Amino acid sequence: MLRSKPFTALSVLFTVVVALASCRGGNNASSPEGGGDTLQLKYSSLLTVVDHDGYSVATIRNPWKEGKTLHTYVLVPKDRELPAALPEGTLLRTPISRAAVFTTVHCSLLMTLGCGECIVGVADSKYVKIPWIHEQLAQGRIVDCGNGLNPVVEKIMDIKPDIIMLSPFENSGGYGKVEDINIPIVECAEYMEDSPLGRAEWMKFYGRLYGQAQRADSLFAVVDSSYQSLRAQAQQVPQGRSVLMDKIVGSTWYMPGGHSTLGQMIQDAGARYPWADDDHSGSLPLPFETVLEKAGECDVWLYRYSSDHTMTLAELLSDHRGYDQLKAFRTGEVYGCNVEASLFYEESPFRPDLLLADFIQIVHPDITNLPPLRYYKKL
Repeated sequence: MLRSKPFTALSVLFTVVVALASCRGGNNASSPEGGGDTLQLKYSSLLTVVDHDGYSVATIRNPWKEGKTLHTYVLVPKDRELPAALPEGTLLRTPISRAAVFTTVHCSLLMTLGCGECIVGVADSKYVKIPWIHEQLAQGRIVDCGNGLNPVVEKIMDIKPDIIMLSPFENSGGYGKVEDINIPIVECAEYMEDSPLGRAEWMKFYGRLYGQAQRADSLFAVVDSSYQSLRAQAQQVPQGRSVLMDKIVGSTWYMPGGHSTLGQMIQDAGARYPWADDDHSGSLPLPFETVLEKAGECDVWLYRYSSDHTMTLAELLSDHRGYDQLKAFRTGEVYGCNVEASLFYEESPFRPDLLLADFIQIVHPDITNLPPLRYYKKL
């Protein structure tokens, strides 16, 4: 299975929303703009999708260069002739039926949308924790294209994908030989969104690529409703416990910025977060001394790690002797998320409501109507 047992209420809600969308015929476009209908995106700040007669245009704003466009895609259904005049952009004939997918999170989303069979290649397969993908790799139906940063282009060419899905990075210098093989690259920049729901909303774009627009829109409606309901519940009780996030790596503690998706989710959970007023959307590289001074008295410590077993407090302390100066360590209020034993990276980007439920339960231990912790476990 792709994920553990889902919330019963969410499953029911998803079924109802899908049914309603089917009755409506899946009409998601409105607000004419530039001769087309602009898809109503409630949260995304980077993505714009405009439907025209016979094609759609998806524009991704460059998150690193203000006022610049990262990429423009022109989506034309395969069962229609190409319109006589198309705007500039990368042409994609939809629905996509063969894709090389370089990230585990997008593999997971495609499977959730019922498009797993479209995956014909992956990169960095050792980091993909989806059993079905590994079964297909073993059977040769899916090909491991090697390192995502330096893939084997010959393998990509052999599988003849319609697109390559990968995550862009600032100052990456391009995609090397992958750009020379004439296969469209879909730049999955949703991780640079400035809100959890903004990131998750990109599933609407991906659904349109694979002919699953109605299913993606319906799923996002479930995610949105669930997230807002959980946030409202957290706001109805007094502010929760103060939270310290993640841990030191080498000599640097990478702390989620106040405008990062994790930083915002902690605040949506009703927690006190020492970096709530920070305006960075990424991580802050900090020395241990700064973290100790600013957040040493936090009530709760949540961190992520990768291990073949559940970490203990003793192991954590052996990583850095200074941890025993943290209040949360001394009181035993430490929660670890083992990304090897959970589907944290596969699920949470497009299901932030599931992660928010964990945060609320930890920050507000008096709220007892939530499901068991999904990702974080108390050490």
